[in-house]
Amino acid sequence: MKNIVTFGEILLRLTTPGFKTIKQSQSFDGVFGGGEANVAMALAQYGFNVNFVTKVPKHALGRSAMQFLNYFGVNTDHVVYDEQRLGVYFLEKGYSIRPTRVIYDREQSSFACSKINDYDFDIIFENVDWFHLGGITPALSEELFEISLVALEIAQKKGVKTSCDLNYRKSLWSFKSARAKMSILMKNIDVCFGIEPLELPTYDDQDYKDRCEKPFSEEEIKKIMSQLKEMYQFTQIVHTFRTEKSVNQNEISAIVMDDQGFFKSKTVDVQIVDRVGTGDAFAAGMIYGLLQFDSMQKTIDFATASFALKHTIEGDANILDLSDILHFMNADHPLSIIR
Repeated sequence: MKNIVTFGEILLRLTTPGFKTIKQSQSFDGVFGGGEANVAMALAQYGFNVNFVTKVPKHALGRSAMQFLNYFGVNTDHVVYDEQRLGVYFLEKGYSIRPTRVIYDREQSSFACSKINDYDFDIIFENVDWFHLGGITPALSEELFEISLVALEIAQKKGVKTSCDLNYRKSLWSFKSARAKMSILMKNIDVCFGIEPLELPTYDDQDYKDRCEKPFSEEEIKKIMSQLKEMYQFTQIVHTFRTEKSVNQNEISAIVMDDQGFFKSKTVDVQIVDRVGTGDAFAAGMIYGLLQFDSMQKTIDFATASFALKHTIEGDANILDLSDILHFMNADHPLSIIR
């Protein structure tokens, strides 16, 4: 059994019922989630031994969040507790031509107030095979950027494979800051998910942000992936594609580049129950495939199946079993009733 560590913030997610706007709602449905926690829960369903490292308040909400993770098989032995607060985010699901909206309420949360001495990564990384974090974590504070850097450096020294989902969020930090900080962290990353906000080696006076906000062709994406792989010496760099027919119906696919070249998945047409956390499901699927399969094509296909199926699951995390993903990949009639 592979041992995996993820590091990040777990949040209380409050979602409006159905497709109501926040203005309309007098009640919210609560569930716990957050990028690295979602990856941890998905990988635990796939049979790995997963430790989620975070900091939460030592009261009922913090304990409930840990119980939620434990219920889905995630180990929380290295979690730190304090007297602060649990971060919250509000989700208003979009429909048709109205986009989904997220409002964060996470300032001064327990995790956002993390200090470098809170986490002993020499102990945390004992007998660990893989370490994953996302770009949201170093965006939360200067201290968390430094903690992320230290964690990655220790992981690399111990021979732990590392991955990062860039996950740029303009509500958390500027593009300029994100590009500068994430470019530093990438020097200790083996597997990179995404291409922005990293700086290209061909960077000139043109604002790279402007380039990233325009749709890229697949060939342009491949060129950027090739440049970034060479610049940061990634073992793999991965990118997902999404065509939005409406808020509730998307076409998705993915591509990975390693030393052998590019491998692309099939395109899947999905009707969406819940889009949040789909990138985390993809990352978990990719990590699983890289650890378990000897075929890069099978790996990207498995990751895309995980990515697609999460769109059909309410909540932040993909809590489907490994058999569910393999059934979707391999069955002659995957949409038939399973009985």
